[in-house]
Amino acid sequence: MIALASHYGKGRIELKEIAKQENISLKYLEQVIIPLRTTGLVKAIRGSRGGYSLAKPPSEISLHDLVEILDGPLELIECLGNPTTCRRVQTCTTRGIWKEVQEAISRVFHSVTLEDMLHRKSEREDPIPPMYQI
Repeated sequence: MIALASHYGKGRIELKEIAKQENISLKYLEQVIIPLRTTGLVKAIRGSRGGYSLAKPPSEISLHDLVEILDGPLELIECLGNPTTCRRVQTCTTRGIWKEVQEAISRVFHSVTLEDMLHRKSEREDPIPPMYQI
């Protein structure tokens, strides 16, 4: 998704190009792209000038969106999503802690966008050159 975000507004990009750039298996990308297309985060165009692009700006796609689409709801322990799975929910000492941890992770995932990830990537790739003063 970062590769698609970096290409946003510049046209489409083929999966094989993303696979090459990111050193990821093409077969893996072909599987990952399906739910991203189905949910409308990614657009696909077929043909000789086809490829993939983001359906909306990188600033409007959060990590939470991606996690939910690719991995399902963020649920660190089963009883947080479905309290009926455990008969000790009412008396469990650790459930509240797990809930706080899950909410903290969720806040971070909601607050970080693909645009943020692009900035982080560029900071790592283009470190500020040292300045020498005499």
